[in-house]
Amino acid sequence: MEWFSTEVVALAVTAATVGVLHTLLGPDHYLPFVALARSKGWTLRKTLAVTGFCGIGHVAGSIMLGALGIVLGSSLAGLVRIETIRGDIAGWLMLTLGLVYLAWGLKQAARNEVHAHAHVHADGTVHNHRHDHRAAHLHPHRRGAGRFAPWALFIVFVLGPCEALIPLLMYPASQHNYAAVGLVAAVFAAATLATMTALVALGCLGAKRLPLGGMDRYVHALAGAAISLCAAGMLVGL
Repeated sequence: MEWFSTEVVALAVTAATVGVLHTLLGPDHYLPFVALARSKGWTLRKTLAVTGFCGIGHVAGSIMLGALGIVLGSSLAGLVRIETIRGDIAGWLMLTLGLVYLAWGLKQAARNEVHAHAHVHADGTVHNHRHDHRAAHLHPHRRGAGRFAPWALFIVFVLGPCEALIPLLMYPASQHNYAAVGLVAAVFAAATLATMTALVALGCLGAKRLPLGGMDRYVHALAGAAISLCAAGMLVGL
């Protein structure tokens, strides 16, 4: 196999196609970012930065595994098995993150429920004062929670596998065409990152137009539920 040939071009096109399709068919690649952006009030710029950060970790993890397998002469079946194990770990971690965020969101929703207290004035006038506890005790924790979520997602995405990439890397490596290996990895990474950021941007724009009405206080719980459902899909192979 020559460095630049019809076969290499076909591999690069395949890598781009697989990168786009595996991202489109995996809601875990974009829904968690849309959900967190809506619940935490992230700007689109911050959301895309977090998405790109996690996407780079996601692709880099599989590229490094493939490169290590090539150097060590590992079999394709062995690398795919490792990717499967990584996928299970990532799925359980994302499920844990989603369930914890769901529980925290439900707690916040209960705290933010509007209720009334009767107030009696000195002149005997009685009126009901409606309020919630949205502002109470939240400010010291808001920054910590905001910083934790991107790092938690990054860890999940680093462990998350790109199973389809491994065979694409192993084929040119078996022909000792390491330039083609690099090209395939670069094309796959670019296609995956471009698709992730495009889907997240579209999702965020759509989510802003989605009226929650009285469900607004459940926004964190809904985000946790969305992340949990994505994780469940990963674990059952959807």
